[in-house]
Amino acid sequence: MKYLLLICGEENRLQNGSRTEAWAEYSQNLVTAGKMRGGERLRPSASATTLRLNGGSRLLKDGPYAETKEQLGGFYIVEARDLDEAVELASTMPHLSDGGTVEIRPIWDM
Repeated sequence: MKYLLLICGEENRLQNGSRTEAWAEYSQNLVTAGKMRGGERLRPSASATTLRLNGGSRLLKDGPYAETKEQLGGFYIVEARDLDEAVELASTMPHLSDGGTVEIRPIWDM
């Protein structure tokens, strides 16, 4: 089964680049284990645009949908036999030691 691992944390910590080697090693470990199915780092939330529809009209807002302390910094798509394995794969993400979080969600095949 595929799982989406959403990388969340304080944006200034996610974007500072100090863990570039740690993220490269994490990614390589997923590839080596045959678990990586995709993933990307996201640009800062200030570059986001949020779209809503109101009576058929588009309403655009600069920035993310939610004004929160934590932002979405990127994601991985991994192959895991079950949730327990997905948790194991997520548990070594470098940003967790800085107080970051990972939202783990199963993906429905389309």
